[in-house]
Amino acid sequence: MRILYVTTISNTLNAFLIPHIKLLKEMGHEVDIACNIVQELKPELIDVVEKVYPVEFQRSIFNRKNIKAFQSIQQILRKGNYGIVHTHTPIASACVRLCAKNIPNLKVIYTAHGFHFYNEAPLLNWLTYYPVEKALSKYTDIIITINQEDYNRATHSLNSKRVVYIPGVGIDTKSFKRIQTTKSKKREELKIPQNAFLLLSIGELNQNKNHEVGLRALARANNRNIHYVICGTGPLEDHLKKLVNDLGLRDQVKLVGYRKDIGEVCKAADVFVFPSYREGLPVSIMEAMSSNLPIICSKIRGNTDLVREGYNGFLHDPADVDGFATSINHFYSHPNELAVFGGRSVELVEKFSNQSVNSQLQLLYAEF
Repeated sequence: MRILYVTTISNTLNAFLIPHIKLLKEMGHEVDIACNIVQELKPELIDVVEKVYPVEFQRSIFNRKNIKAFQSIQQILRKGNYGIVHTHTPIASACVRLCAKNIPNLKVIYTAHGFHFYNEAPLLNWLTYYPVEKALSKYTDIIITINQEDYNRATHSLNSKRVVYIPGVGIDTKSFKRIQTTKSKKREELKIPQNAFLLLSIGELNQNKNHEVGLRALARANNRNIHYVICGTGPLEDHLKKLVNDLGLRDQVKLVGYRKDIGEVCKAADVFVFPSYREGLPVSIMEAMSSNLPIICSKIRGNTDLVREGYNGFLHDPADVDGFATSINHFYSHPNELAVFGGRSVELVEKFSNQSVNSQLQLLYAEF
């Protein structure tokens, strides 16, 4: 069978979907891809696909270039003789489903990586995105959701022929077990004191990731032996650096930018902190869990699929600085719990591994 994979931008394919496409090739399918190539496609992806269609999807729903993208994907679908189109990300998926509704015998699978309408979402999100998703869902054979909140909403509020829950896009949990570096070696490289208690956050330096709460919680914890490493870049970098200075945390906090050695950095840490406001199913928490780390995170969709209160971590309102500080101090005061909570993280994350996700996708595709 010929299958078309569609995403708004190439980054999504590079970061998450290569194992899925390799699986389809192993099952004997031919796979083409269509996306806006804003990041060069990885060689391992190029090696397994038949055709690459550059389509100028734009992430903003108001960008007029999406009209041309719609026309392009319409031509691709009409001429491609595909049995299945599997689409990801909102803009690309809206265009695909509008085009596919008039193509006979074409099955449409849509993976929702996190609906923009969620519990506690702004009213504008509900007014903008929910009516569109509801209207387009009737042209969707299968909606795949990657967290339980979205699954429940799609099941009860949308009109697709079928809704399936698959726990994420998969993470290579085994790769974290193969990391060779030691805690002491990585701390030396990062210039972190060997006897420090180290917090770690990973994520773009933007409003949504809410690193400010992590910093304020560290200040509230009021313990000079607790240090904090934040990995990521973004528009709030200068603001966060100023906040670090204003809070008197210069000797305890390091903003280390974008890292390609996340697994190694996780090895240096004691606890992972993640106060984000909105997530689908955060890969960074799964990476931390795969690295035997306890989690302190916001009590939001996606995070609650990964973290069990008092089992492998603690959950707080994203704005609850006192709550985050209390949990940080709890782990600092109970170091014997780090290995216990971390071991439970490793146990729980296996549900979200590449092996687990691919086995469920294989069963799904085998139905066609």
